[in-house]
Amino acid sequence: MTGMAERITNKLELALSPQRLNVIDESHQHQGHGGWREGGETHFRVDIVSEAFTGKSRLDRHRLVNAALAEELADRVHALAIVTRAPGES
Repeated sequence: MTGMAERITNKLELALSPQRLNVIDESHQHQGHGGWREGGETHFRVDIVSEAFTGKSRLDRHRLVNAALAEELADRVHALAIVTRAPGES
């Protein structure tokens, strides 16, 4: 796990206590595109299952994730693909 992926994982675990969390660095797929930087750690995919999402809209769920990662999004992370589910959702 890269430094930024670990940072993202730690922040989401602290903020949302997920039952399942998968953070994938997809930066290598975006080399040469906007926002990509040498060394990567700029484009991530997050797949997260958390009780915190129960009863919330997709927008509200994404806002929770974005709020938890505000510092990373303002710094090195250029793009974040987010998949959120409450327990029991497929």
